[in-house]
Amino acid sequence: MKVILLRFGPLYLKGNNRYVFENMLISNIKKKLCDENFKFEKTFGRYVVSNYEKSREDAIVQKLKQVFGLYSLSVAEEVVASVDAIKNEIEKNELDGKSFKVIVKRADKNFPVPSMEFAKELGGLLLDKNPNASVDLYNPMVEVNVDIRMNGKAYIFNETIKCQGGLPLGSAGKAMLLLSGGIDSPVAGYLMGKRGLELEALHFYSYPYTSELAKEKVITLAKELTPYLGKIDLHVVSFTKVQEAIHMNCSSEYMITLMRRIMMRVAERLCEKYSLGAIVTGESLGQVASQTMNSMTVTGGVVNNKPIFRPCIALDKEDIIEVAKDIGTYKTSVLPYEDCCTVFLPKNPVIKPTIEKCEKEEKRLNIEALVEECLAGEEIIEIK
Repeated sequence: MKVILLRFGPLYLKGNNRYVFENMLISNIKKKLCDENFKFEKTFGRYVVSNYEKSREDAIVQKLKQVFGLYSLSVAEEVVASVDAIKNEIEKNELDGKSFKVIVKRADKNFPVPSMEFAKELGGLLLDKNPNASVDLYNPMVEVNVDIRMNGKAYIFNETIKCQGGLPLGSAGKAMLLLSGGIDSPVAGYLMGKRGLELEALHFYSYPYTSELAKEKVITLAKELTPYLGKIDLHVVSFTKVQEAIHMNCSSEYMITLMRRIMMRVAERLCEKYSLGAIVTGESLGQVASQTMNSMTVTGGVVNNKPIFRPCIALDKEDIIEVAKDIGTYKTSVLPYEDCCTVFLPKNPVIKPTIEKCEKEEKRLNIEALVEECLAGEEIIEIK
């Protein structure tokens, strides 16, 4: 019987809490396959998906590859864990002059033949059936894997497909992602999802200085993240009056810094409103003027009760672009629709701002009124 064999990460490291993580992973798998017909079985150290429609196999594999917490999978043939049944299945491999090696893993130590001895025996059987084939233990063209489990079954397969790894989505709590229209913030969301965080997203827009297409671009980015992050509540906040107030009343070189301090205040207030535990940004150290150590200290300094996670902090731009391409957000991110951070952009933004100077500039503004106005105009879009 054809099945899909699933391998998960080192949840055993979670000790007595392991069952919480494992139950969450199983729930996420079933949720991911909710539109499919299948049977799910849990065996020690593995999960097995079976009884699915053969025509849906590729689609099911693609869905499972997007589940955080799964490290790899294999489409396998399931047989009874007996010497004869395994040999009968192994004989079906047609190697056509290819090099190969046999790998046997024996989780069930009651199986009568030791792993190395059984691998040699199966290799000899394959050579008898395929006289033009050859054994290559270091760089084989084909790997024949036999995984003997404790459920009385053995799984025979030729390919191990890499999955996302990480922790089950939701196992680390929920946070707010600051989602711009750029390359970095969707990658930041993906990376934190991989560490088990469920995410809502916050986008600031500046109509009419930015077009409706810029807003649609961010909605599309959120949709492109849902295969990994599941449903996302996208909080859209108008930032136009904030930017106008800063532009009219404050030093131009501090424009971006003051904007980001207000964004952080709004983000923290929304975290408190919706019981979210952290703020996530796409900042990368030194990438632009607002992402120097001084700038991040000053902008993060207004957040009092929530941690700020910056998963891209040590990544080069090329590293971030590579992840964006892998997860399918890059082409949308580079569409030429400007976000609010490009409005009233100063010629020479400050790269070493100080808290004292920011607080002096902010005295020219009614910060609380501006934050309240942002919150009052909040729009929530459910992205599935």
